[in-house]
Amino acid sequence: MPGASWPAAGWPEPHPGEAPMYLTVTANSALDRVYFIDSFSPGTRMLASRCVESVGGKGFDASVALRALNLPTTALGFVAGQNGQTLVRLLERYAITHDLVWVEGETRVALVIVEQAHQRHSHIIAGGYAVPPSAQADLIQRFTAHLPHAQWVILAGSLPQGVAGDFYARLITLAHRAEIPVLVDCPGEPALHAAAARPTILKMNAQEFHQTFGVSPASSTALAQQALEIRRSFGLPALVITCGEEGMIASTDAGTFHALPPRQPVVNAAGAGDATSAALAWRLSLGDPWPEALRWAAATGAATVLTEGTADCH
Repeated sequence: MPGASWPAAGWPEPHPGEAPMYLTVTANSALDRVYFIDSFSPGTRMLASRCVESVGGKGFDASVALRALNLPTTALGFVAGQNGQTLVRLLERYAITHDLVWVEGETRVALVIVEQAHQRHSHIIAGGYAVPPSAQADLIQRFTAHLPHAQWVILAGSLPQGVAGDFYARLITLAHRAEIPVLVDCPGEPALHAAAARPTILKMNAQEFHQTFGVSPASSTALAQQALEIRRSFGLPALVITCGEEGMIASTDAGTFHALPPRQPVVNAAGAGDATSAALAWRLSLGDPWPEALRWAAATGAATVLTEGTADCH
């Protein structure tokens, strides 16, 4: 089982002369349309001051953050229709290398409503596609081909129609065989299957943690204790829970840590959690201990909320 730091845990060195690459997988892609309004008022006519199109889908968003950190990344995933074509153009604008499987239907649109007066955002999701077994086999084949060149794998987001709940667990098994560490960020049934496959890091937000494991801790101390118990029950090396402005709690083999981000005026918080995934993979690949990796992850997430685009940071 890969450990939590490199090279002490035996993770492979990059190939000679080859820059290490971070491989992301997005099963359920999305095109984000971010609308900025003052405040949401039901039943009234509201004017958006501006609208920004952004990359959507948690794995793709991790790749956006990785490029902001000037790191090489390859994005795998399913895409469909006109929205998929727009999404590809956005990926290429970030110079994200991609290897995508096209399916019938239409990539989702995620309407991100940013209320500037309250510094909060909401999502409205529309559309989607079904993925046939042949397309899933195609993606798994591409994933296997890219694994030898990957330093870390990030599997993130919900699963679309037609994809079984154990999809990420199957990819985790392949990553383990290649001795590549893997972070999985998803809730619900896919997270339970993933946990059974023992990824290097299982990650989700606090609301998803409550829904997935049926717990409702009343404080950060109780949350940390629940995370420790669940991590031990699955034999996970690390379980990371993001808590918005309250930072993130990481239960790891090295101890339990609470990272607090610097407070920022929020422009658009969408994708901040995906940026923390990117930063964790980056810093742990450099051999940082967990406290230092979490410090970088919290700072990267905080930088992300200062930009209009999803998961974009500078």
